[in-house]
Amino acid sequence: MNEMMTAALSITADACKTPQKYFRSTLSIDQKSDESPVTVADRETEGFLRRELLKRFPDHGIFGEEFGRETGNSAYEWIIDPIDGTRSFISGNPLYGMLLGLLKDEKPQFGIVRMPELDEVYSGDGKTAFKDAKEPLATSQTKDLSTAALYINEGEKIAAAHPTLFQRLCTTGQLRRFAYDCYPHMLLASGHIDAVIDYDLQPYDYLPLICVVQGAGGIMTDWDGNDLTLQSDGRVISAANQDIHASLLELIKHS
Repeated sequence: MNEMMTAALSITADACKTPQKYFRSTLSIDQKSDESPVTVADRETEGFLRRELLKRFPDHGIFGEEFGRETGNSAYEWIIDPIDGTRSFISGNPLYGMLLGLLKDEKPQFGIVRMPELDEVYSGDGKTAFKDAKEPLATSQTKDLSTAALYINEGEKIAAAHPTLFQRLCTTGQLRRFAYDCYPHMLLASGHIDAVIDYDLQPYDYLPLICVVQGAGGIMTDWDGNDLTLQSDGRVISAANQDIHASLLELIKHS
């Protein structure tokens, strides 16, 4: 596993050069069937990751956002989001990420989150987690949701689908920020904030994050408190600890 983690860190480091060369340049933007945008940077980045992974691990499966799922002859499968936050990327916002996770029998083994424009990388195996492969990560010890720092991801989608919950979230905690994509979950793993509520995610959006959040001492589940899997419905909570997690589950249940 250490060998695979080392290889994945190296491959993702090299892969960052692709989105960086396109960032804040004029790009042709296509719309996928779900009306989400995609660019040449998304496709080239995933293509690079796939090629490099298969060079080293030819029997592994790969599941990526842009080119779908290829089964291998192994229990191992890589899951890729080449540019997590394409809308951020095309609007010049540097808070897009690159996500790579390893699954075994569809269960997360480790995850890597790179922030190409910030020159940061987060990695974890569910037991430990690190920033830049050397700085240990630890979630906060805030226990009371009323004093917590809460990030609300995909707020407009939550507002449209769950207006009562959205209104409650807007008055929950001591500090609230609206955000998108993977970086709030890394802020949580780093101990800067206490909770993230997210919505309408795909497996490649959340599975690479789990081992980082949990390795830092946090909890990441669906809105019912269940473990996240390939079959989860895309509603996600990250919490710094059991107390914050339980309080958020109660808030959702009664909204």
